[in-house]
Amino acid sequence: MSRQNILITGASSGLGKGMAIEFAKMGRNLALCARRFERLEELKKELLDINPNIKVEIRSLDVDNSDQVFEVFKAFKEDFKTLDRIIVNAGMGKGASIGTGYFYANKQTAVTNFVSALAQCEAAMEIFREQNAGHLVTISSVSAIRGARRALNVYAATKAALTSMSEGMRIDVLATPIKVSTVHPGFIRSELNEKVKKVPFMVDTETGCKAIVKAIEKEGANSYVPAWPWLPIRYVLSIAPLSWLKVLA
Repeated sequence: MSRQNILITGASSGLGKGMAIEFAKMGRNLALCARRFERLEELKKELLDINPNIKVEIRSLDVDNSDQVFEVFKAFKEDFKTLDRIIVNAGMGKGASIGTGYFYANKQTAVTNFVSALAQCEAAMEIFREQNAGHLVTISSVSAIRGARRALNVYAATKAALTSMSEGMRIDVLATPIKVSTVHPGFIRSELNEKVKKVPFMVDTETGCKAIVKAIEKEGANSYVPAWPWLPIRYVLSIAPLSWLKVLA
């Protein structure tokens, strides 16, 4: 099934921008939102240069403003009449080990990555239930597989919660025309991690986004991308003792 009209949050940079570029190459119409509107304007020009035959609509959105999330999603629905796929991508990675004085950074990550993701999922599923059709995609992380140390303490927890919530939504809409997929990217270079130097299996943004889009198009329940090495690593992480996780994380 071709999902023609696609909404992406957090689209002004990183994975959101990369996915938008890949979908533009495929001829899909795009509804793009993020806090930095000027970047969205630049991206819209870039996308129309790639494919002048697509429709691109942009709106400013701070996903931490729940009321605005519902307003923007509904406005995009009016722009396109139907939304075929909504990708909950906006997120952040601030934080430190719990108890080391960085509560407010950890709280901000918790709010944006889970509470704000909940608002986006609510807004998306309201639209899909009204249409009786649609594909919700949540962008989680391989960090969701197990707990993680230091800066990933809270980040990993939020992604695990998002994965669990996505599965719950998937159960709710079994045997309906509404699909729910969760993508778990490995280490993909983006603004979120540009200051991180030593990370195993890091791939560039373009390679990572191509893998994400390929997984999204398959509409499977859960995917780990790039599949190599993250699919086998997933199984190793799921059974690894805590002493291994201390070294790996």
